[in-house]
Amino acid sequence: MSTHRPAPVGRLFHFIVPVLAAVALSLFAPAAAKATNIERVVTPGGIEVWLVRDPTVPLIAIDFDFIGGSVQDPPDKAGTAEMMVDLLDEGAGELDAKTFQGLLERKAIEMNFNVGRESVRGTLRTLKENQDEAFELLRLALNAPRFDASAVERIRSQLVSRLQRQSTSPNDISSRTWWGTAFPNHPYGRPVGGTLDSMPRITVADLRDYHRRVFARDTLKIGVVGDIDPESVGRLVDSTFGPLPAKGDLAPIADVVPQGIGRQVDTDLNVPQTVVTFGGYGVKRNDPDFMAAYVVNHILGGGAFSSRLYTEVREKRGLAYGVYDSLVWLRHSAILLGNTATRADATRQTIGLVESEVARMAKDGPTQDEIDKAKTFLKGAFALGLDTSSKIASQLVNMQIDNLGIDYIDRRSALIDAVTLADTKRVAQRLLGPGLLVSVVGRPQAEITKGSGG
Repeated sequence: MSTHRPAPVGRLFHFIVPVLAAVALSLFAPAAAKATNIERVVTPGGIEVWLVRDPTVPLIAIDFDFIGGSVQDPPDKAGTAEMMVDLLDEGAGELDAKTFQGLLERKAIEMNFNVGRESVRGTLRTLKENQDEAFELLRLALNAPRFDASAVERIRSQLVSRLQRQSTSPNDISSRTWWGTAFPNHPYGRPVGGTLDSMPRITVADLRDYHRRVFARDTLKIGVVGDIDPESVGRLVDSTFGPLPAKGDLAPIADVVPQGIGRQVDTDLNVPQTVVTFGGYGVKRNDPDFMAAYVVNHILGGGAFSSRLYTEVREKRGLAYGVYDSLVWLRHSAILLGNTATRADATRQTIGLVESEVARMAKDGPTQDEIDKAKTFLKGAFALGLDTSSKIASQLVNMQIDNLGIDYIDRRSALIDAVTLADTKRVAQRLLGPGLLVSVVGRPQAEITKGSGG
């Protein structure tokens, strides 16, 4: 979600738009859910796939996920996973980088890989007529990446350039500072994209070792959407993923809770706006309190134009273009994480407003009216995640990762409706009562200098 949203054009407009959007989405949601008929397919090779057949468009979308991510980087070589996935389409098998990417382009095949803290995610989009070629290229990328020296050094150079830019970006500095302070001496605290110190040390042997340890069938989740039948899914998935090792070799990751709650960490940087990252305790996805926390978060800072933080910081005082927070659930921890940006001379006031709204929510909880509006919006907005093949494929994988069950789409609205006022008050205190860890990057001292200039 972007830190900066367009400036509002009036209170009435921002009252009407969310209400109309919520009503429209609530009408669309049941139809979208009903249309999303999920089939559980087990391939002849024993790989589970969640499939949604859609013969109306001659396209196929596949999403897949391996447990891994940056937490599986060697401790002194942060960025290994990032470099590895960036090289997967830089030549594989008998095909060098130019030939491989030329085939993708000529067949209009879209293949992407990305790394999070705990996973390596991939996507494939292809026309039905090119499905065999698309899956064959994916098979090569996953099973036989080349890691040619020329490609490795080219990608390394690109990643170093990006890290150099990020070293002066207040948003990146603030985020890295928050995670590093919240999770010191833990893999969660390491930058996903590596550092300027670690990137030059990563070798081809490191890349191959990461690939060997992480790309395995035991942590694989797959979602497929499009004009394809279960038999074809079984054949293509087995040929693509079947050659991977049955089990990975993942380093164990310890459970952890965020540290530094109640602290503010300042980083001086001469930039026009001060960036503020704030966060605290969260709720894991399998926690019985998750849905109540989801509603509370939407009311506090998750709603684009209707949240308390947006109302107090942006609407009433115009201190920032946007302010938001969201729940982030990990396998070994959970956090609430937010962000805003403001003028240097308004930094103290902005942070004070965020902290006071967090404290007020912790003390009193939301109102019944806020809960009712949040439920309506959250039930309807879910349909936006089901309006394209790509979004549905992503949801199928997310549902498997979170162990929500294949019928989750049918049950979701009832789970939201079951949240009570008492639930939200109890969960608000649990989450927000301890306070926040705040990272500030910019020139907040300008506020003090201006006030005491005489």
